[in-house]
Amino acid sequence: MKLFFRYNWQVREEWFDWCEQVAAEELIRERIGGVGSILRTLLHIVDVEQSWIRGLMGAPEFHYRYEDYPTLESVRELSDKCRLEIKDYIDRWSEDEEKRQLDSFTYGEVIRHVIAHEIHHIGQLSIWSRELGLTPISANFIRRGLGQAEE
Repeated sequence: MKLFFRYNWQVREEWFDWCEQVAAEELIRERIGGVGSILRTLLHIVDVEQSWIRGLMGAPEFHYRYEDYPTLESVRELSDKCRLEIKDYIDRWSEDEEKRQLDSFTYGEVIRHVIAHEIHHIGQLSIWSRELGLTPISANFIRRGLGQAEE
């Protein structure tokens, strides 16, 4: 599980780098699917991750507004900030957490939902990348240096 968070964070950083080659107008242009645009989708990924994990940590639910993060730089900075806030929790995750309850869900279900949610949106970003005539970021897990020894 921890490996998949590291995978998602690594791929997200690569998408942020990828976005630097794209005009700001293209990042905010409304598209079919996802939550409407490349930038909105990246913010949505960050927001959903932090919201669910904050819930698991017992913190109040909070959602970020797109209007407050209108640029690639601001979304990237928010992603870094949120990752710092949840990384320790993810690193301390143990099997004991699996069956704990958050509302009608187990913590294990929530963790897996958060992982799958980002992977789903990575697929959408890949399609939009190809529509722009650009090569998407690889979704491959292998050859990323995320060895299982760290799990």
